[in-house]
Amino acid sequence: MSAFAESLSTAMQLVLEADPVLWRTVRLSLLVSGSACLFAAGFGLAAGAWLAVTQLPGRRALLALLDTLLALPSVVVGLVVYLLLSRSGPLGSWGILFTPGAMVIAQTVLVLPVVTALAHRLVHDSLRDGGDQLRSMGAGRFTCALLMLLHERWAVATIMLTAFGRAVSEVGAVMIVGGNIDGVTRVITTSIALETSKGDLPLALALGLVLLGLVGLVNVAIAVSQSWQRAQSAGGRLARSA
Repeated sequence: MSAFAESLSTAMQLVLEADPVLWRTVRLSLLVSGSACLFAAGFGLAAGAWLAVTQLPGRRALLALLDTLLALPSVVVGLVVYLLLSRSGPLGSWGILFTPGAMVIAQTVLVLPVVTALAHRLVHDSLRDGGDQLRSMGAGRFTCALLMLLHERWAVATIMLTAFGRAVSEVGAVMIVGGNIDGVTRVITTSIALETSKGDLPLALALGLVLLGLVGLVNVAIAVSQSWQRAQSAGGRLARSA
């Protein structure tokens, strides 16, 4: 117990004193995971909206595949991206394996099914509740779906926060494609694994505390976003009944 207390005390000191190694690792984690979520949003939100309104044959199979990909292990994503970006792979000419760029690609692939599936559910439910009014004004199905995403912006914010939480806390994909290179591709989760194996428990614990803090902030932001969403929905119902 004394060893744990000593490690915790040192870890807190590293956090409060802004240890350069620790915060450099945190900055890279935020950059990689944030970039991956932005790229996933660019495609995933539109794809989810399209799936909510398309009548394409095989739609049910696509949705079943999407649900399967929600449970895709991060190490599998890392392996696939590694094979694509390796020197003998089809994208080997890019030369970005073991760089932050490769890590962004891996995390984008990892969180894309999350963004797409949640966007599909959001648009599907929103259109069921209020899509008739938009269609009566002459808007096409896909236009209606995109407008619903814009209208439900707080719910979209919740989707992106969920995706960020998934990205920043994973370790397998970034370990495989990034190589855990000090000062180059070492992020919070891979650094925790390395420092623990080296016996530097205070630094590993400090990084763990920062990671818990980030995840906690994400959960608080999700709760605030959901509260705003409920308040807006209640306000809309009152306005319609008035």
